[in-house]
Amino acid sequence: SSETFWTTTGMFPQELIIGFPKCVKISKVAIQCYLVRTLRIERSISKDPVGFEQCIEKDLQHTEGQLQMEEFPLPDFQATYLRFIIKSAFDHFVSVHRVMAEGT
Repeated sequence: SSETFWTTTGMFPQELIIGFPKCVKISKVAIQCYLVRTLRIERSISKDPVGFEQCIEKDLQHTEGQLQMEEFPLPDFQATYLRFIIKSAFDHFVSVHRVMAEGT
């Protein structure tokens, strides 16, 4: 539900880590957020959330009054953890409403 969300505390960068039970193949990652300016996605294939490597960094478009919906195709991609780093924003606070990872 887009009624529930995670919000930042106003300082940047902010990060959110998502863990999977084991290393999985991911074909696409999507995010619904609000007022995010620069987003970086990193992955780790370690058993613990360490040793992250950058996969994507993108400046998102400002969508006044609407959620930003971004999809990132990731061919031949594996991860045990994904780290989403909000590097900058269009306002003091941003929100993340949904993160989706497709794959096997």
